[in-house]
Amino acid sequence: MSGATTIELGGRIGAWMGAFAVAPAAAARPAAAEIEELGYACIWYPEGLGTRESFTNGAVLLDATERIRVGSGIANIWGRDPVAAANGARVLDDAFDGRFVLGLGVSHPRQVDPRGHTYAKPVARMRAFLDAMDDDPFVSPDATAAPRPPVPRVLAALREPMLRLAAERADGAHTFLVSVEHTRRAREILGPGRVLVVEQKVLWERDPTAARARGRQALGWYLDTPNYLESLRALGFDDDDHAGGGSDRLVDALVAWGDEERIFERLRAHLDAGADQVAIQPLGDDADPLGLGVLRALAPSIPGLG
Repeated sequence: MSGATTIELGGRIGAWMGAFAVAPAAAARPAAAEIEELGYACIWYPEGLGTRESFTNGAVLLDATERIRVGSGIANIWGRDPVAAANGARVLDDAFDGRFVLGLGVSHPRQVDPRGHTYAKPVARMRAFLDAMDDDPFVSPDATAAPRPPVPRVLAALREPMLRLAAERADGAHTFLVSVEHTRRAREILGPGRVLVVEQKVLWERDPTAARARGRQALGWYLDTPNYLESLRALGFDDDDHAGGGSDRLVDALVAWGDEERIFERLRAHLDAGADQVAIQPLGDDADPLGLGVLRALAPSIPGLG
């Protein structure tokens, strides 16, 4: 894949909804519709082991909305073969007016090995997957039809080898659990012709002690996951930063907390560092498990970042 990107993100601020990986359709549909009405450009949702399947989940969210883009952030390449991924993305693109954004990722060993696979050589595995996606076996009823172009896609990428693959073989990269410095480095590696979507955890909490405690709860799983630890080490966070749920320095770098001014300062920093879109992951609580309250509070200021 070469040349200009074919991905349309719809705007500079999206919503990254971790809860949509498990939320029933009856809860996700009205939430997605509200996120659209609030003015967010794209809804990103994850896929994990035992969660809702990525492509069918995307169809539910697209069907519940009219204009907003919906992106898989990410669809696990170990969960389907390359032809199924390409054809599934094309169906969603066709059925929903080009609003689907395909994000692909290699995931993590504990999300892959229980499926019956052996997680190994993630960059080589992704490259082979993309090769197979682009070797399109589709037979058109029109014998004179030109070959179909590669499916537009972004790759989940943290470290340099996968970012370089995203620049070479995709329309860009989708990063997760990163600092502003990572965004700056990622833009340098991707170059100017590829999109960069950055997930940013956001917490509406002004008290530092309470904010960092809730931030540590959100980071716990990731600080026990080798891929993320290696990415954070490359950014200068050492074992002391990873211990005890994360140092204050680490939590503050990965979770934007505080009032509107402080949160938007972080979003602007990512945009200034080269992000094309920042996808806010609102950290909810028992009273607001989807985190819609955070999205509602921030929505009036979004046009200023457009």
